[in-house]
Amino acid sequence: MSRGRPGVFHNPEVVHRPTESEQLLARVADKARNTRPWGWTSLPEPVEADTLARAEAALGFPLPPLLADLYLRIGDGGFGPEYGLLPLLDSAPAGEPAAVVQYLANRKSGRKDPDWPWPEGVLPISHWGCAMYACVDCHSREAPVLLFEPNAGDRDHSWFVDAPTLTDWLRAWVDGTGWYEEMNEELEMPPWAEFPIRTAPPTPAT
Repeated sequence: MSRGRPGVFHNPEVVHRPTESEQLLARVADKARNTRPWGWTSLPEPVEADTLARAEAALGFPLPPLLADLYLRIGDGGFGPEYGLLPLLDSAPAGEPAAVVQYLANRKSGRKDPDWPWPEGVLPISHWGCAMYACVDCHSREAPVLLFEPNAGDRDHSWFVDAPTLTDWLRAWVDGTGWYEEMNEELEMPPWAEFPIRTAPPTPAT
């Protein structure tokens, strides 16, 4: 065993092995540097820790760790499938509302129109066009990615499970296996079964 600083021992045989999350972040970062979604001319700088704190304060809940790392370590939106991730707190160059702004607007709209409620804790992170969004369920430990697709006009059939975890969703992007790839356009998603539970009105006190 070798000695480095006084009082600190270093074992040259101990090698840091990247975790699965670190490996995935490295792959996402590599693809983020080399691909540009529509409307983005460059990859934005990552957000500062205080920006993340302000975003979580506005939302009223924390971001899942992996989602927070995307913004803190890779960029403030501008990477990912199709139109890419929304910026976290400030508007994008392409004019897309930030994720926090869009979430708060959706929640407000849902309160005004109970026929189209927006579930608490479901953060839109990417716009697919035609009012469709990829969203992360921040209230679930697994952080599944949901697809909001309202164009059929039926709120109870507008929510689908795109990926069981954010990890799976990101891996599908870097591997080129997502449903949005031309070869996979026929892939079907299961409905999000929790939607009616998560949007049910509170039971009146007796």
